[in-house]
Amino acid sequence: MKTILNVSSVVAAAAVAGLVFAVPAAADTTNTAGPSVTQSLTPAPPPFYICKAVGNGTICQGSRTFVVDPYEDFVCNDGTTIYDQGTVQQVATRYYDADGNLTRRVIHELWTEAHKSNPLTGLTAEYSQADTITDVLSAPGDVGSATETVTGQANITVPGVGAVLLNSGRTVWAPDGTLDFRAGPQDFLDYFLGNTDVVDKLCAALGTS
Repeated sequence: MKTILNVSSVVAAAAVAGLVFAVPAAADTTNTAGPSVTQSLTPAPPPFYICKAVGNGTICQGSRTFVVDPYEDFVCNDGTTIYDQGTVQQVATRYYDADGNLTRRVIHELWTEAHKSNPLTGLTAEYSQADTITDVLSAPGDVGSATETVTGQANITVPGVGAVLLNSGRTVWAPDGTLDFRAGPQDFLDYFLGNTDVVDKLCAALGTS
């Protein structure tokens, strides 16, 4: 039986995600380093992308760094809320066809200075995270037709304790939010599928009862 979830919610909450952002209505699609893009692009890329005409289409690329402020992440079995935060570096590419419709987008993401925290005890668990998110659109220009593949790792190891949360491997999400494939330890995903026991070690390391 397939599992159907809200992909954006799971990815964001599992810190794979902060990966879905609002797309502005329009963006500057000129690039002095390559042929100018004169056609409109659907959907328009966010403004940090630079676009150029290549072959029979358009490629848009960009990078940015931003800070994710503390937000509620996990809830331990004793009711304690664990928070997450970090600095995110993104390198992103979008591919458009000859009609200006998006066919594929890829985001490489690196989290640094990241940690889970328990504000009640002041304890933190530092971690690093690297992910690649690839969306392939079966209907060009329609982001609702995208199959999303996420690969990477976000393991958390606490000195003197060892691994308290493991998340690595690959997931594939169908356009309707169905989880079609998973490989590797996926504690983040298991938590949001209802197995809250997977965060017990992390919660204990952060001083919960």
